[in-house]
Amino acid sequence: SFTFGIEGVSRAFLAQITRHRIASYSVQSQRYVSKENFDYILPPEIEADAEAKSLFLQAMGDAAEYYAKLSAILTKKHTAALVAQGKSEEEAARIASKQAMEDARFVLPNACDTKMVVTMNARSLHNFFRERCCNRAQWEIRAVAEQMLRLVTEVAPTLFAAAGPPCLHGSCPEGKMSCGRIQEVRSRYAALKGSGV
Repeated sequence: SFTFGIEGVSRAFLAQITRHRIASYSVQSQRYVSKENFDYILPPEIEADAEAKSLFLQAMGDAAEYYAKLSAILTKKHTAALVAQGKSEEEAARIASKQAMEDARFVLPNACDTKMVVTMNARSLHNFFRERCCNRAQWEIRAVAEQMLRLVTEVAPTLFAAAGPPCLHGSCPEGKMSCGRIQEVRSRYAALKGSGV
C-alpha cells in the first residue's frame, strides 16, 4: 500500500477522489478547523480570462465575508446560551466558535482548499491511474494522479510500469469521446516515468 499527503486541492477534488472506494482517507475538517480567509483553488481556464477571474475572485471574497459574518453571529448566540448554562465566558466562547464553524461552513465554495492523507493499495492505484490520468479526466485530479504516478514509479518501477491511461498500451476506449492525442499522451507518460512506456 502507498500513502500520500495531498494539500492545495479543492473540495471539488475531494468529492472526486473519494469515489475511489478501495482507499483510506483522512481529510482536514471544516467543522473544527476555521476557514476564515480560506485559500482556494483557481481553475486555469478562469485564471486565463480576465473577466472570469475578476468574477471568481469576487465570489471567493464574498464567501469569505459571509463565512466570517455567520461565524460571528453564531458564536455570539452559542456563547450566550452556554454562559446561561453556567459555563465561564472563556470556555463558552471556545465551545461556541466550534459550534459556529459547523454551520458557517455551508457557505464555503467547492474551490475552498483542503488537505488529506490517502492510502491505496497497488491494485486500487492502477485503477485510479487508468481513470484519472486520461486526458478526459478533470484537470485537477489528473494533475494529482500524475504526481502520484511519478512518485510510486520511483519507489516501485516494475509494479507500475504499465500504469496510466489505457491508451498507453492500446487504443483509446473512449470511442468518439477520445481526445485524439494518443501519441502526445504516450510521449508525456514516457517522460513522466523516465523511460519508454
